[in-house]
Amino acid sequence: MKRFLHFFAFAIIVIKMLAISGCANIIPPTGGLRDSLPPTLVKATPDNNKLHFNSKTIVFNFDEYIDLREVRKELIQSPVAKSDPTVESKLKVVTVKFKDTLEPNTTYSLNFGKAIRDINEGNILNNFTYVFSTGDHIDSLTFSGRVVLASTGKVDSTLTVMLHRHFDDSAVAKEKPRYIARLDTTGNFKFHYLEPGTYAIYALKDEGGQLKYTSKTQLFAFADSPIVVKENYTPVILYAFMDTAGSKPVKKSTPKAATSKKADKEKEKDKRLVVQLGLSNGSLDLLSDFVLTFPVPIKFFDSSQVRFTDENFKDITQFQYLRDTSNKKITLIYKWVPDTKYHMIAQKEFAEDTTGARLLKTDTITFQTKRESDYGSLRLRFPNIDLKKNPVLLFMQGETIKETFIFGSNKIYYKKLFLPGEYELRILYDDNKNGIWDPGEFYGAHRQPEKVIPIRRKLNVKSNWDNETDITL
Repeated sequence: MKRFLHFFAFAIIVIKMLAISGCANIIPPTGGLRDSLPPTLVKATPDNNKLHFNSKTIVFNFDEYIDLREVRKELIQSPVAKSDPTVESKLKVVTVKFKDTLEPNTTYSLNFGKAIRDINEGNILNNFTYVFSTGDHIDSLTFSGRVVLASTGKVDSTLTVMLHRHFDDSAVAKEKPRYIARLDTTGNFKFHYLEPGTYAIYALKDEGGQLKYTSKTQLFAFADSPIVVKENYTPVILYAFMDTAGSKPVKKSTPKAATSKKADKEKEKDKRLVVQLGLSNGSLDLLSDFVLTFPVPIKFFDSSQVRFTDENFKDITQFQYLRDTSNKKITLIYKWVPDTKYHMIAQKEFAEDTTGARLLKTDTITFQTKRESDYGSLRLRFPNIDLKKNPVLLFMQGETIKETFIFGSNKIYYKKLFLPGEYELRILYDDNKNGIWDPGEFYGAHRQPEKVIPIRRKLNVKSNWDNETDITL
């Protein structure tokens, strides 16, 4: 009996083990932790920080296979070469071959930026730098600063900062710089391994790879005076600007679509005037004018052929029309009453565009103004704003200016009706008091651009609400 009980207990254990193993998930072995380390330099030939360097070739051996990407864009050689060196990679080896003759008694550096990475995971060996000197010492001076977009106060990290030995204005257009540096994401830059001396400093958008200022439509910045590279220096702030005044947009040529004779006849028959309205779901913003926009310029506009009435079709007389110089806009200026319906009745002869198109029949446009409760009142106080700098307050949505306010003798902005939404605020220091931002001018005048300072906090205006806040700059 005892032997039977032992056997029975053993059988139960076996059955349980089989049941458990039948329900278990079989998990294949993993491949281990993901490689997150960049390549490591094993050896450089000649050695890094080599003095009396006289080689035409540098060989770098790494601990894993290398993927070399966009090396012409990423590699910075200082001083700047007339001809870029040849850079090649094979397996774990990167080879650099110089085309130019190296200058005597000069410190050189090669910064590879983000060009070197491992081939498996793409881990970047960020800003790998190799330094050597053709003389008996390595220059170790640095110089730093920041570049800001003058019109927004923001940063464009794609700009290149340059040091020139020659101070003539023409040098930045005709010659390559002596040294270049990149901006980081916050707009800061730092030059390394500099030779002491005095330099002209610039920053520009170098889309063509020429490192030259060739067009006013390039983002460009300059310092008022040369900088001195020495042990104790004062960092600079450069304000980049672009002057698009007078530049003509490039016209895109579009192929003419093939049309049938029947379609051409229909088009000739249907020469109706196209008019676009600045309304949102039939509602007019109380803060805006009523605008008729014509895609094709109009030849004439006859205001006597248009009636402007209230909701009971009673004629309104105290208003005026303005026609813009492009002949594409007719603006009706009137002091709008909130939450009120209006009609505009246009006879078919009221306007004709340059193609001869008119309305096919009399047309009535009905719209209603928004209510006061659709807006919020806004009061902003700027206790420490410097009125001597002619500040202008800019309300921005994206890069569109929605509202401007020129400060007078007080430091308070107030408006009873303000369109709700989220706004970014900026302060323009308006040097010439014309109410708008003006770019700088390098050649001749050497005039710096007007500066715009962004306010970090965003403004959220709520409808039917008294929005009040203090803003300290």
